[in-house]
Amino acid sequence: MGVVVAIAVAIYVANQSAHHRGQEKDQVAASATVASPAAATKVTPSKPATWKLGTVTLTACQLGQPNSGLSTAAWCTMFPVPENRADPHSRTIKLKLALLRSSAQVPSKDMLVFLAGGPGQAATDSAGAIAAMLEPLRAHRDVLLLDQRGTGGSNGLSCKPSDVAAAPDDENSFDADKMRAAAADCMKQLASHADPRFYTTTIAAQDLEDVRKALGSPQFDLIGVSYGTRMAQQYLMRYPDAVRSVVLDSVVPNSLALGEDFARNLDDALKAQFARCTAEPACRKQFGDPDQTLYQLRDALRANPHEVSFRDPQSYQTVKRVLNENSLASVVRMFAYTPATAALLPLSIDAAAHGDVGPLLGQAKILSGDLSELMGSGMQYSVICSEDADLLTPRPQDAETILGTHMIDALKAVCSVWPKGTRPADFHQPLKTDKPMLLLAGQYDPVTPPRYADEVAKGLPNARVLMLKGQAHSVMSAGCTPELVQHFVEKLEPKTLDASCLDRLQPTPIFIDFNGATP
Repeated sequence: MGVVVAIAVAIYVANQSAHHRGQEKDQVAASATVASPAAATKVTPSKPATWKLGTVTLTACQLGQPNSGLSTAAWCTMFPVPENRADPHSRTIKLKLALLRSSAQVPSKDMLVFLAGGPGQAATDSAGAIAAMLEPLRAHRDVLLLDQRGTGGSNGLSCKPSDVAAAPDDENSFDADKMRAAAADCMKQLASHADPRFYTTTIAAQDLEDVRKALGSPQFDLIGVSYGTRMAQQYLMRYPDAVRSVVLDSVVPNSLALGEDFARNLDDALKAQFARCTAEPACRKQFGDPDQTLYQLRDALRANPHEVSFRDPQSYQTVKRVLNENSLASVVRMFAYTPATAALLPLSIDAAAHGDVGPLLGQAKILSGDLSELMGSGMQYSVICSEDADLLTPRPQDAETILGTHMIDALKAVCSVWPKGTRPADFHQPLKTDKPMLLLAGQYDPVTPPRYADEVAKGLPNARVLMLKGQAHSVMSAGCTPELVQHFVEKLEPKTLDASCLDRLQPTPIFIDFNGATP
């Protein structure tokens, strides 16, 4: 997803405060006071601009963009909630809450809510992208960004990367004992400030409802991406009167056990992308069958994992890594997430098969910062181990796919030791509602394929599925989609929404060489 970040200085934020909710006054102090002629050169710093909404007082802030010096103007506070809602004496944790404020003098009573993916991503980390993507709607609506408990600034369940259970990069065999030990070490790191049992989706939904009431009980327009679509559905099931509309981008069905289809979905997406190459004469002449080349490379690495060197495209330093079938699968999976990187796959795989791993591993370094496939943060473990792991069954049919059975094996190993929260009896029941809903799916999504959106839509009489040609995972910023989301939220008529502008979307042309595609 492209990131366009708005940068605003504090003076702009203070000036904008005069144009918002007439019934609620911003408390902005004078910029300076002169105490006496003798102290005429002394200036008292102004108090931070604040905004009272409901019972919540927010302060003007800047939300930084990870790995960047850019930031987005917002209004922030820390919102206290009990960690264990069943125990009034449990510790209090604080959630990072931010609002992107509408430019309207009197904004709509409903409020947009962005629900991040993962599990484990922090909503506030996406502030720049969300500000740009929802710009048409922000003309009349405020946007709520709440870091879900266990993510970002909300008592994050993060462990040192070297201690988090990850795919080993020094061998091909799966080591369940090693993963269990790494998970146990992560638990020790978290013990001083968190109990992992209380970081599940439904508890986070209770947090969101508490925030809504504190903000004055606006109705929510939920916008969930990937795992955020699970959060949206669970919140809607439990607080239907709080929801006005829902947009689900890259849909996760309630019935799904996270992890069960990862290998199949990646395999399907890769085969569909590679079929584009074999159907184009120039691509087929240059690369033959990329799917066959990928599996030949996998087999060679299975038989002979070895250390490789490549130049880090960010630091320009030479990096050494062990390349094996697991690290290859991790890298290929990363490439499949976006149309632009998927278009580089045939070229990068071909280069690697001929001994040049730089294009494949260098791009992966940019995408992830590390070649190893991190299974996730502690919050991700808390969600999957509590909500899905007991439903995962062995899938021997996945053994020869590029991802293999590693994901399920790894989750089973971690969850055998990870503390588990409770799962409501109706958690995996299909969503049924007549709320207006718009479901978005990418044609080549390697994680949440279009069939997932179709499955969820079966219980939604007032919903519409839009499949975006040539797109992959997280598609809401593609083409005219932001305008379609705007029209949907404003009109609440998904069935009659004119989505013909999506016909202009096309797959990213496959790179024949590093100058690009054929003319």
